Amino acid sequence: MSATAPSRRVRLTPLTVRDYLVLLLAVLIVVLPLGYMILASFKGPGDLATTDLVVFPEVWKPENYSEAAQKVPFGRLFLNSGIVTVVGAGLKVLLAILTAYGLVFCEFPAKKYVFWGVLATMMVPPQVTALPNYVFISSLGGENTYWGLILPGLGTGFGTFLLRQSFMQLPYEVIEAAHLDGAGHWKRLWHHVVPMALPSIATVALVNVVYEWNDYLWPLIIITEPEMMTLPRGLTLLQNSESAASSFGVLMAGTVMVLLPILAVFAFLQRHIVNGFTQGGVKG
Repeated sequence: MSATAPSRRVRLTPLTVRDYLVLLLAVLIVVLPLGYMILASFKGPGDLATTDLVVFPEVWKPENYSEAAQKVPFGRLFLNSGIVTVVGAGLKVLLAILTAYGLVFCEFPAKKYVFWGVLATMMVPPQVTALPNYVFISSLGGENTYWGLILPGLGTGFGTFLLRQSFMQLPYEVIEAAHLDGAGHWKRLWHHVVPMALPSIATVALVNVVYEWNDYLWPLIIITEPEMMTLPRGLTLLQNSESAASSFGVLMAGTVMVLLPILAVFAFLQRHIVNGFTQGGVKG
C-alpha cells in the first residue's frame, strides 16, 4: 500500500479565555451605546431626568416616535437623504470604476503620477476643503440645492484606490482573451472586469452609502432651508425644539429613525465587506 498523503488541513489555535474576553469587550463597546439609545427612545421624562441609571423604562412610550415625526418633517428629510445618498454614492462608485479601470488596463503618459494624485486626495481631511468648496459652490448658486450637496463629495480617492488594487488581482488572461476576441474597453469593463470584481465594488458602494447618509458637516454648511436638509442635519431642528432634558426620549427616537435604514443596508451588504477588502489587497 502506498503511504497516505500528509494532511493539508490547517489547525487553528483554539481561542483562550483572554481572547474571548477581548472579543466580548469589543462587541460591548459597539453594541452598548446603540442598545441604550434604542431603550432611551422608549423612555419617559421620569426615566431620563434622573441621576440614577435606568436601563429599561418603567413605562414604555412608543409615542416618542410619533411625536418626533410631528415636530420634524421626517418624510421630506428621508427623501432628501435618499436622493443625496443614491445619486452621490452611485456617481462615486461609477467614477471609481472608470478611473480604476483606466489606471490598470490603459496606458497613458504619467499614469503613475495620476495615481499618486488620487492617493493625495485621501490625505486631505474634508474639514480643510469645506471653506473652499463653500466659496466655489455658493458662487455658482448651489446653496440649498441637491447638486450643491452632491458635487463636492465626488472628488474622493478611496474607491479608486480600492478598486485599482482589486482590478490588479483579476486574471489578466481573461481580459486579454476578450481583447483578442475584439472586445473594446467598454465591453471588457462591463462584461468581464465588473462581474469579477463585484465584492470589491459592493464594499466601495457600502462605504460611500454610509458616508453620504451620515454626512453632517457639508449639509450644515451649504443648507439653510429646512425643506432641503438631510436627516443628520434635520436632527438639529429636533434638538433645538427639544431642549429640555425630559424630552431626550423624543430626540433619541428621531436618532433611531435616522440610523435604522443605514443599519439595514449595512446588514444586507456586510457579507461582501471581507471578500471586498480581501480581493482589494495591495499587490506589489
